[in-house]
Amino acid sequence: MTNVLVVDDEAGVRYTLREILTERGYHVTCVESAAAALPELDECDVVITDFAMPSRNGLQLLDDIVARDPQLPVILLTAQGSEKIAAEAIKHGAYDYVTKPFDIDELVALVARADETQRLRNDNRRLAAERALGRRIVGESAVMRRLLEATTRLAGRDVTVLVCGETGTGKEFVAELLHVQSARRKQPLVRFNCAALPAELAESELFGHARGAFTGASLQHQGFFSQADGGTLVLDEVGELAPSVQGKLLRVLQEGEIQPVGSGRVEKVNVRVVASTNRDLRAEVAAGRFREDLFYRLAVVELTVPPLRDRSSDIPALVEEFARRAAERFGLGVMVIEPALIEALALAPWPGNVRQLENAVARLAALSRNNRLTLADFTAQLTTDVHGEGPDVDAPEAFDEAGPSLREQVEAFERGVLTRALERAGGNQSKTARQLGVSRVTLIDKLKKYGLTGKFK
Repeated sequence: MTNVLVVDDEAGVRYTLREILTERGYHVTCVESAAAALPELDECDVVITDFAMPSRNGLQLLDDIVARDPQLPVILLTAQGSEKIAAEAIKHGAYDYVTKPFDIDELVALVARADETQRLRNDNRRLAAERALGRRIVGESAVMRRLLEATTRLAGRDVTVLVCGETGTGKEFVAELLHVQSARRKQPLVRFNCAALPAELAESELFGHARGAFTGASLQHQGFFSQADGGTLVLDEVGELAPSVQGKLLRVLQEGEIQPVGSGRVEKVNVRVVASTNRDLRAEVAAGRFREDLFYRLAVVELTVPPLRDRSSDIPALVEEFARRAAERFGLGVMVIEPALIEALALAPWPGNVRQLENAVARLAALSRNNRLTLADFTAQLTTDVHGEGPDVDAPEAFDEAGPSLREQVEAFERGVLTRALERAGGNQSKTARQLGVSRVTLIDKLKKYGLTGKFK
């Protein structure tokens, strides 16, 4: 569903646009100011903004949007006789403009064209990335489209990138995408897990060592920087690097040269570094555990991979793709996925993110009967696959003959998911619906069903 953001200080205009666009199948979010619009930009596909607003006008908001996402279509509402302002808006990057009082059909047609333009851009960007990767990219949510666009734009710019995100979100995928779409794509892509080795071995693995540098070093060793020369070096979980290695890494980033352990010679290397972390490196800097100068060298540009709970609308497509991959890996035929299973998976919290979802689907496929993935099989695995830390008070227990029925178990699970989602969203129903990938009407129906309407407003 296309998300339209309406920005206007007049309540009547906001109400009218919400009614018109909702009736035509759009998901509409309305705010009264440019300041209130900024936090909503990551979740929208088209923006409609009035020009004349207090504090910051529509043209200033347009500048903010273009600086953040130049591809996001912005339609400006102007008063009659404001053609000069409208022309200026087009120069600043607006998609188009409509004069007030606006013609409803004209505005709806303009939103439809802007939406189609955005979809074509996204499709072209996705196809190019899939060709480079050699596999399908799954993710139609607004946050993933923004990430894909930013990654594609940065790939051709030879800057150091810091990829942030929780464990299991797919940071390694972003790093690979940066490489395969860059001018270095024909050169090596080398990965180093900074958490895998103690400081002494990490230094040797990264920068290499000379023969006889230490006990057991019977041969000269080429480090990861040398192996990646001309290409890209991915430093996974860079926040785990020991302080002594952090200083040597800083020198490489500053000078473009390495000195192998036990060697008096300096070697020049031409490597693009992409670092990833599941830690808050700013907090690590403040605590004295990570060098501030190294942080700024690594974070020339930061990309954040969203957790699965913030892109739950992608879960149905992810489930189908993971089932296809599992069937191919296990030598199975076409997998049939029960619709009720997809709905349950889309409502689950998935603290382990995409990686946990993929593992759960792969397990269901491996244990499937007649190539069918069913809700009953998933429910039996809930306490280990979804919650990870043991049974949850809102999750159904594994089946036993004296236990509750399947319907009762699924309803208990669904009620728990809804409660946690609403708590994360601070009780905001629109935000909760977006996170869960369901319409607000569906959410309200489920709140009534489980007696939650009085608990959350």
